[in-house]
Amino acid sequence: MSNSILVIGGGFSGLTAAVEAAEMGYQVYLVEKENYMGGRVAQLNKYFPKLCPPTCGLEINFKRVKTNPNITFYSNATVDAVAGSEGNYDVQITVKPKFTTPQCTAACKGKDVATTEVPNEFNFGLDTRKPVYMPHPMSFPYQCVIDPSVVNTDEGKKIQEALPAGHVDFTQTEEKINLNVGAVIVATGWKPYDATKMDRLQYGKFPNIVTNMMIERMASPSGPSEGKIYRPSDKNPPKTVGFVQCAGSRDKDHLPYCSYICCLATLKQITYLREQSPDTEIVVFYIDIRSPGMKYENFYKKVKADPKVTFIKGKVADVKEGSNGNVVLIAEDTIGGGKVEKEVELAVLATGMQPEGALSPITGIEYDTDGFVVPKAGIIPCGCSKRPVDVVSSAQSSTAAALKAAQVINRRAN
Repeated sequence: MSNSILVIGGGFSGLTAAVEAAEMGYQVYLVEKENYMGGRVAQLNKYFPKLCPPTCGLEINFKRVKTNPNITFYSNATVDAVAGSEGNYDVQITVKPKFTTPQCTAACKGKDVATTEVPNEFNFGLDTRKPVYMPHPMSFPYQCVIDPSVVNTDEGKKIQEALPAGHVDFTQTEEKINLNVGAVIVATGWKPYDATKMDRLQYGKFPNIVTNMMIERMASPSGPSEGKIYRPSDKNPPKTVGFVQCAGSRDKDHLPYCSYICCLATLKQITYLREQSPDTEIVVFYIDIRSPGMKYENFYKKVKADPKVTFIKGKVADVKEGSNGNVVLIAEDTIGGGKVEKEVELAVLATGMQPEGALSPITGIEYDTDGFVVPKAGIIPCGCSKRPVDVVSSAQSSTAAALKAAQVINRRAN
């Protein structure tokens, strides 16, 4: 039987579970599919409950991972399959090449000679990046990455020549790793629900319809606009903004459950807008505002008291193009009565939270119909792989998962 623990996912939940288990003395393997740790939290401008930037919590966990000899971590890696039983799981992992070496921490000279640009996935396509890049300013591990598309091309050779000797290695290939572990913690997190699937909301058809995660990247000082929220069509700050709640959530045709964080995300983003402009007018179309707990409820009351913010209880049923690139949101006001049409300069879809299991299931892990992990002896989900939760609840869930994994190992050992 193995005394080690596998943690799948290096977001806030996975990092928390890994350091908690490692600091109890267990050998931990941490696997993250992206080139960096931190998950969705790394993309936020601020997160609840303190409304602090992601550096607040992530830097501490990064240091704990880096300095703990009990943790072995892999980035740009995927878990292909998990097989076995409680106390004795065989795990297959694929580690993809970054085509750089750990000392490659500056991509500037490589960017200068690169000619191609692709949409920046970290910023949800709001800007572009070169094929040699640092994933984001606080990346961990702090190592540049080169796209496979330029390997052994003329552009790739120019990048290699521009960077210091030994920083680029185009001979790297995929590495297959087999592990034996006693317990598996699944912290694979979530993705924003694909807004293009909701035809009535017209995302992708009108430029000034964005998602809530795009607003987070705009508002971030490290984002595409250095913290300024703008209309994509003309890069101007919006004077009127409409939020569309439950965009994909609580909908039998999309995500049937409440995604928990969307209401709070909207309330938070309203504060971003109001801080940037005292004249910005905001309208929120909602089914119910869900702000669980006294602290969140008080935050909601504070936002609601703002005379520039209007809440309309009604689900947006249709979206039309307005004048000068504006967007017209159409809903039925269930309290005031009658059809409501609001023309806004920027519309924000509060897209739901879809677990990674619905999109990229791992062989050997059981999922429910929505893609959340089904717990069983030795396989323990936490954070948003278990259910929709906020960052605080993710940390609590992850600590509990680390304790459960320790119990599995100790029970089998005895």
